[in-house]
Amino acid sequence: MDFSALRNLISRYCTGEENWVDSRTVYIGQREPPPGTEAYIPQRFPDNRIVSSKYTFWNFVPKNLFEQFRRVANFYFLIIFLVQLIIDTPTSPVTSGLPLFFVITVTAIKQGYEDWLRHKADNAVNQCPVHIIQHGKVVRKQSRKLRVGDIVLVKEDETFPSDLILLSTSRDDGTCFVTTASLDGESSHKTYYAVQDTKSFNTEKEVDMLRATIECEQPQPDLYKFVGRINIYQDRDEPIARPLGSENLLLRGATLKNTEFVYAVAIYTGMESKMALNYQSKSQKRSAVEKSMNAFLVVYLCILISKALINTTLKYVWQADPNRDEPWYNGKTDHERQRHVMIRAFTDFLAFMVLFNYIIPVSMYVTVEMQKFLGSYFITWDDEMFDEELGEGALVNTSDLNEELGQVEYVFTDKTGTLTENNMEFIECCVDGHVYVPHAICNGQILSGSSGIDMIDSSPGPDGKEREELFFRALCLCHTVQVKEEETVDGIKRGIHQGKATSFYISSSPDEVALVEGMKRLGFTYLRLKDNHMEILNREDEVERFELLEVLNFDSVRRRMSVIVRSSSGHLYLFCKGADSSIFPRVISGKVDRVRARVEHNAVEGLRTLCVAYKALSQEEYHNVCQLLDSAKLALQDRDRKLAEAYDLIERDLILLGATAVEDRLQEKAADTIESLHKAGMKVWVLTGDKMETAAATCYASKLFRRSTQILELTTKRTEEQSLHDVLFELGRTVLRQHGSLTHDTFSGLSGEFQDYGLIIDGATLSAVMKPAQDDSSGNYKEIFLEICRNCSAVLCCRMAPLQKAQIVKLIKASKEHPITLAVGDGANDVSMILEAHVGIGIMGKEGRQAARNSDYAIPKFKHLKKMLLVHGHYYYIRIAELVQYFFYKNVCFIFPQFLYQFFCGFSQQPLYDTAYLTLYNISFTSLPILLYSLIEQHVSMDILKRDPSLYRDIAKNCLLRWRIFIYWTFLGLFDSMVFFFGAYFLFDNTTFTSNGQIFGNWTFGTLVFTVLVFTVTLKLALDTHYWTWINHFVVWGSLLFYVVFSLLWGGVIWPFLNYQRMYYVFVQMLSSGPAWLGIGLLVIISLLPDVLKKVLCRALWPTSTERIQNVEKLYQSHLSEFTPLPLLNSSLPDFEAHNINPRRSGHRSKELMYTHWRGTTGYCTFSSTLGPPGIGRTHRLVGLETSV
Repeated sequence: MDFSALRNLISRYCTGEENWVDSRTVYIGQREPPPGTEAYIPQRFPDNRIVSSKYTFWNFVPKNLFEQFRRVANFYFLIIFLVQLIIDTPTSPVTSGLPLFFVITVTAIKQGYEDWLRHKADNAVNQCPVHIIQHGKVVRKQSRKLRVGDIVLVKEDETFPSDLILLSTSRDDGTCFVTTASLDGESSHKTYYAVQDTKSFNTEKEVDMLRATIECEQPQPDLYKFVGRINIYQDRDEPIARPLGSENLLLRGATLKNTEFVYAVAIYTGMESKMALNYQSKSQKRSAVEKSMNAFLVVYLCILISKALINTTLKYVWQADPNRDEPWYNGKTDHERQRHVMIRAFTDFLAFMVLFNYIIPVSMYVTVEMQKFLGSYFITWDDEMFDEELGEGALVNTSDLNEELGQVEYVFTDKTGTLTENNMEFIECCVDGHVYVPHAICNGQILSGSSGIDMIDSSPGPDGKEREELFFRALCLCHTVQVKEEETVDGIKRGIHQGKATSFYISSSPDEVALVEGMKRLGFTYLRLKDNHMEILNREDEVERFELLEVLNFDSVRRRMSVIVRSSSGHLYLFCKGADSSIFPRVISGKVDRVRARVEHNAVEGLRTLCVAYKALSQEEYHNVCQLLDSAKLALQDRDRKLAEAYDLIERDLILLGATAVEDRLQEKAADTIESLHKAGMKVWVLTGDKMETAAATCYASKLFRRSTQILELTTKRTEEQSLHDVLFELGRTVLRQHGSLTHDTFSGLSGEFQDYGLIIDGATLSAVMKPAQDDSSGNYKEIFLEICRNCSAVLCCRMAPLQKAQIVKLIKASKEHPITLAVGDGANDVSMILEAHVGIGIMGKEGRQAARNSDYAIPKFKHLKKMLLVHGHYYYIRIAELVQYFFYKNVCFIFPQFLYQFFCGFSQQPLYDTAYLTLYNISFTSLPILLYSLIEQHVSMDILKRDPSLYRDIAKNCLLRWRIFIYWTFLGLFDSMVFFFGAYFLFDNTTFTSNGQIFGNWTFGTLVFTVLVFTVTLKLALDTHYWTWINHFVVWGSLLFYVVFSLLWGGVIWPFLNYQRMYYVFVQMLSSGPAWLGIGLLVIISLLPDVLKKVLCRALWPTSTERIQNVEKLYQSHLSEFTPLPLLNSSLPDFEAHNINPRRSGHRSKELMYTHWRGTTGYCTFSSTLGPPGIGRTHRLVGLETSV
C-alpha cells in the first residue's frame, strides 16, 4: 500500500501548509461547474487590497518603540534613566529622561507621519471603482472588494485592478493593446489576445453565461511567465481545454489603450498580483554615518565602564585605611554603611556610571535628528532642482539618509523615462550610399517648416530609383505597426497637419513607429492592414496592396525580423530588417561597403541603426518556406529551436538595400550627468526591462559606453553556444589579462592606457548566475560575475524583471567591499530596487508616482541627480561628520576632568561642576554653534563642487569617520581636558587669593575649568568654520556671551526654589581675580595650539584636493587677475608670486594653457578652451595637471 500521498498530506499539515497546493482552480463568475464534471473545491484567496504601509493603528507604538530601542544609544540612555530612578545618584533622572523622551517622540512623529501618507495612498488605490459583471449586469464596486473569479469590465485608458485573463475585447480579432510602462518601463503598446472560444462574447449577458474554470500556477513574480489552461463547459460532457500563456494575462498596473473595452476574469488579486510580488518589503534604512556613530558609541561605552570600574576599585582601596571612611558630606546612613560590600560596590559602580554618563552624548542624537530634519529643506528649497514643465521641485520623503548622498559608490538607474524621454526620432536613411534626412518627426509631431526632403550626397540615377522605392516599400511593410484612425491618442491630439486629422501608428516597438513615420515624410505612407492585406500610399498618391503571407517575428537572438508579401502583380518578396551584425553576414550583393561606412558613422553618433535587405522568391521557394514554417509551428517539443532553424534557412542570400538611423532622445543633460558621476568615482549600471539593442544604443548616447569600449556579452545567445561556466571564465580571463592585480581606474580608458570594458547581461542569464551551484565543480558564479563587473567601466542589464533589479542591487551591497548603492527610477517596476538600495531616488516621470512615493528622495529629472549628489550630498556628509566627531570631542573634554577630579576627592563621587552646568553644557552652552555649522557650512563653493566632480572622491568610503580620525579627535579631547584640569590645578594651587584674602574653593576651581572648557570647544569650532555669515557670528559669540551672563545671574541671585546656594557669588569672585583672567586666556591658547599647528603643517606639506581649492578661493579674492593660467590654481601663494616675477615661467607650455575667468560675485570659475572649435566646452579639474576629457 502506498502511503506517500498520506505522508505528504500529513507533512504539509504539520508544517502549516495545509492550504498549499501546486496550482489553483479559478471558477469564472463564481459559478460551479456542471454536475458530474469534476469535484467543486472552493479555495480561499486574498482580497484585492494593496498594502505598502509599515504600521497599523494597533501596532504602531510597540513596533516603533522596538525599532527605536534597537539603536544602541537609545537603549543605553533608557538603562541610565532607569538606574537614576532606582538608586541615589549624583545627578537628577531628568537630565537623561528628558532628552531621551524628546528623541523618541520626534522620531515616532516623523515616522508615523510618513506611514500615514502611505496609508492615504493605499486607500486611494483600494477605493477606486471597478466594474464587475454580476447576473448579467455591470455592478460598480471598490477595488478592494474584487475577488478571484470575478469577471471585470475595463474600458479604454483604465488601469487593470488585478491580474486578469482576457476573455473578449471590443475588437473583432480578439486583441487589445496595453502599455506596461509602470511595470517594465516600456511605454510602447503591446498586443494581448483573448481566449479563442470566448473572443466573440461582446455583451454582459453572453459573458455571464460562460461556464468555465481556469487552472493555473500559484502566484510568482516573473512578469513574463505564465502557464495555465481554461476548461470551457458546453453541452458536451468533456470540456474544451485551451492553453493560456503570458499573451493572455493582463497585469495589474498596466493600462488599456486604443481598445474600447475588454472583459477579463481575475485570477491573482491584492498582494498576490505580480506587481505586488515584485515590491520589496519596506525596511528601516541605516546610513553609514549612523553605523559609525554606533561603533564609536560602543568604544565610549567601554571607556565609561572602564572609568567606573577604576574609580570603584580605587575607592575601596582608598577606604581600606581605617582612618578613611565614606566622606561625611555624602550623607550615607548607618544602614547603607553596613550593607554587604558587594552590594555597596555595585551601587557605587552604578553611581560612577551615572556621574561619567555625560561622555555618551545624548544631545548628539537630538542634534543629529534636528540637523537631518532641518537640513532636508535645503533640497526642497533648491530652485535649480525645480522643473518648470512639471511645476514641482525635489521632495524629501525621509531625512535619515541625507549624508548617504555623499557616500554613493554605485548608481543603478532605469533607462526608459529615467535616462530617456522615450521619444524615438527618425534621423536619416541610407540607400546604396545615398543619404536621406527628412525634417524632424517625433511620434507623430510634425514640426513647422518640414515640407520637402533634404538630400545629402548625390541623388541616385535612374537605375537606383527602383531600389530606392523598394527600400521605402520594405520599411512600410516589414513591421508590426497598427494604425489608429482617430484624432487623439492617449488623450493627446497628435498629427494634426494643415487642419486635417491623420492616421497614427502604434506598436510594441517605438522605433518601428519612428521608421514608418520617417517613410511617410519621404513619400511612402503605410495606410492599414485590412483583410490580411497591407496598403501603402506611394509618391504618386496611388494605393499599393500587398498580401501579408508570413511574419518572421523579431527576437533578441536573431536580432532581425522578416515578412513575406505578395504584390498585386503576383511577385513574392521577403523583406528583412535587423541589426547590422545579423544582416551583413547574410548578404550576397549590394553596396555593402558604402552602407557599412554609414552605419559605423551613425553608431559613433550614438544612433540606433538597422539594415534592410530583401530577396525575391519563386513560387516553389515560397512553397518550401511554408512547409518549413508549418512543421516548426506544429511541433510540441523544442518549438522555439525548430522555428529558429527554419528562420535561419529562410533568411539567407539577401540583397542589401540600405540602413536607417533612429534616435531615442535622451533627457536633457543626461549624458553630462553620467559623465560627472563617473568623474566623481561612481560606477553607473543601467538596469532595464527593455530589449538589449535599444538599451545598448541608449548607453552609447548617454556616454555610459564609449566608442573605445569593448563590449562583453553575457546573454542567452552566448550561453546557448557555450556553457555558462565557460563563458564566465572566458570573460574573466579577458578582463583580468590586461588589468591583472593592478587596481583599475575605470576612467583611465580615456587616456588610452587601459582598454575599457562594458558588460551586457540579460535577465535569463542573470537568473542562471544567481542560481546556487548544484555541485562544487561548477564554482561560485556570483564571485566570478562580481569580479568581471568590478573591472568593467559600465554594466548594462537588460530584460530585467523588477525583482531581478533588486537582486542585482542586493548582490553588490553584499559584496566584500560593502559599497554604498543608489537606485534611481521612475516606474512601479523600479520600486523594488529603490527599496533595496541604500538610497532610493524616484523620478517624477510619466509612468505614475509609485517610484516617487516609495523612494527616499524624488527629483523631477535625471539631470538633478548631479547636484543632489555632488553638492548636497557632499555638504551633508562634511557637516554631519564634523558634528559627530565634534560631539565626542567636546564630551571627552567635558567629562575627563571629572574623572581626574575623583583622584583628589577620595573617589567620593563629588561632581566637579555644578548641576546647572552639567545639564546646560550640551543643551545650551555648546549646542547651537555646532547645529548651525551642520546646517550651513560650505567648505568650498557650490559651483566648484559642480564643476569639479573629482572632489567627491575626497569624502568617499566614509573617510572623515574612519578610526584614525576618530582616535585623533579623542586624543585631542584628552589632551585639552588635561590642560584644563592640571593647568588650573598647578596655576592656582595655594597661590590664588581673592581681594579679601580667601583661597579659591572647589566650586570656584570647577567653574574655572568649565569656563576654559566652554571657550575652548567653541573657539575650536570657530577655527573649523570656513563659511562665515552674520548668523555664525551671532550664534558663536552669542553662545559665549550667554554662558557669561547665565553664570553671573545664576551665582548673583538667591533663587528661592533652590535648597542650596553653593554657586552664590562664585563666578563673580573668580572674575575679580586678575590671575584667573590670565589663566583662562593662557589655557585656551595652549589647548587650541596643537590642532592649529597640525592643520597648518598638513595644509603646507600634504594638502588634499579640497584644501588646494580652499587656498585658491582665498587667493583669487586679492591676488588673481581676471584671466589667470589654470596651472597656477594648483600652486601655493609663493609660486604665484614667483610667476609674477618671471612671467615666462610656463612659456614652453603656452599651447596647453587653459584660462579661467573668475567671477568675484559668485566665487566660481568658468572654463573655455583656447584649442579646438568654438562652442565646445571642456571640463577640467581645478587641481592636479590639467587634462582634457
